[in-house]
Amino acid sequence: MSYGVMAEFDSAEALLAATRHAYAAGYRVMDAYSPFPVEGLAEALGTHHTLVPWITLSGGALGALTGFGLQAWVHVAALPINVGGRPMLSWPMFIPVTFELAVLFAGLFTLVGLLVLNGLPHPYHPLFNVPSFHRATRDRFFLCVEARDSQFQRARAFLENLGAIEVADVPE
Repeated sequence: MSYGVMAEFDSAEALLAATRHAYAAGYRVMDAYSPFPVEGLAEALGTHHTLVPWITLSGGALGALTGFGLQAWVHVAALPINVGGRPMLSWPMFIPVTFELAVLFAGLFTLVGLLVLNGLPHPYHPLFNVPSFHRATRDRFFLCVEARDSQFQRARAFLENLGAIEVADVPE
C-alpha cells in the first residue's frame, strides 16, 4: 500500500514552480513541505480558505458574552448592591473583564481549533519513512502527491519531469 509519491527539490522557487505545474495538471490531493514559509505556496496548492478566523471569532464572541453575562448576572440578579448610586447594570465597569475573557477564549479556541484541524497530535506520519525527508526542516523542499488523488497513477512520471532531485515512493 502506498501513501503517495514525493519529489525533492533544492530551492523554494523550484518547489513553487512544480506545485503550480502540478495544480495546473489537475493534481489536487498534494502537500508541500519546506524549512521556511514560501510566499504563494498555499495558493499554488489550492488552499484558499481556512476555518481558523471563524473559530477565533466565535471564541472571542463567546468569551465576551460570558464575561459580560457573568458580571451582569452577579451585579443585577445574584448580589444587587447599589454602590455610590450607580445603576445596577453599569456596563462601563464590565469592559476590562469582558475584553480579557474575549481574548482568553479566542486564544483557547484558536489553539484547540488548530490542533483539531491539523490532526494533532500525530506522532507518526508515512512521510517519515522516506530517508531524505529529514532534510525538510533544514535545506530541502518536498512536494507529495497522495495516493487518494484521482491522477495518482501518472504522478511519479509527472514529478520526474518537473526537475526533481529525487522522486520517492512513500510507503504506508
